[in-house]
Amino acid sequence: MFKLTLSVIAAFSTLAATQAMAGPVLDAVKARGQLLCGVSAGLVGFMHADSQGVWRGLSVDMCRATAAALFGDASKVKYIPLEPQKRFPALEAGEVDLLASNSTATLGRDAGADFVAIYYYDGQGFMVPRKLGRRVMRDLDGAKVCVQPGTTTEANVADYFRQNKMSFTPVLLDKIDDLRTAFFAGRCDVLTADVSNLYATRAAYAPNPSDYTILPRTITKEPLGLAVRHGDNQFGDIVRWSLYAMIEAEEYGITSRNVDEALKSENPTLRRILGTAPGMGKALGVDEKWAYNIVKQVGNYGEVFDRNLGPNTVLKIPRGMNTPWRDGGMLYAPPIR
Repeated sequence: MFKLTLSVIAAFSTLAATQAMAGPVLDAVKARGQLLCGVSAGLVGFMHADSQGVWRGLSVDMCRATAAALFGDASKVKYIPLEPQKRFPALEAGEVDLLASNSTATLGRDAGADFVAIYYYDGQGFMVPRKLGRRVMRDLDGAKVCVQPGTTTEANVADYFRQNKMSFTPVLLDKIDDLRTAFFAGRCDVLTADVSNLYATRAAYAPNPSDYTILPRTITKEPLGLAVRHGDNQFGDIVRWSLYAMIEAEEYGITSRNVDEALKSENPTLRRILGTAPGMGKALGVDEKWAYNIVKQVGNYGEVFDRNLGPNTVLKIPRGMNTPWRDGGMLYAPPIR
């Protein structure tokens, strides 16, 4: 009788855990047959629509990876451009399922949404015209600084200047296109943003990129995270492990070019990742080939980085902290097992 009671309790515990994982976001995404992904407009290398209206970039590929895991089809995404101050209200209101908008994960934000994974490690910096001769941070005292309101960037620059007993005049513009136009037109002396944003802005929008320099020091740490709404653990798990699958694939040398050959491997780790040894898909509630579909259709993390930001792009951003942990970087994924 005692053993029977324990079995019943265990069964009910398993059922309760499964029900707790299920949530309205995942149900809505599956019923819709499409992922609604919130992005920022016009950030080359991370999220921008090309001349044919096709969205491309590192952040875009995070959305594509989740769609590949959910549907077996990375194209089943609708991209919704959002201004910075509208990102989290849109997520809370259910206008988007996932934010991949280069949003910095902070305690205050995480209290209202769930940051399920960090997909890019960054820091806030400053870009200045070379002709102004501002070469170090102290040279920024008294400058006019272009910055987007309603962002952590605005708060960070105010904190930095106050802490260092420096003055500045903020030039606040909501739209990123207006901010760039103002900076390159000389309405402000300095443009501040995440360093990745500054690289993209200089490469894609500067009249002559060599006329502008990005100061070598950063003033913050900016972990850019994937955010979902509270209350749907299973959906959050799928988003999180879709990124981890890309990181793990790079670590084990699995690429979009050799993933079909890797299916033949007897390595137990590769078999778990690629689904030839079943179990991991069931644990997430997706097809066993979820990680295979991500790598085949989107690529591993290194491929995605190189395609969008690497040495053969106009940005030429070094991997830096976004290097795998074995090579001294921050990219570290828990094991898929």
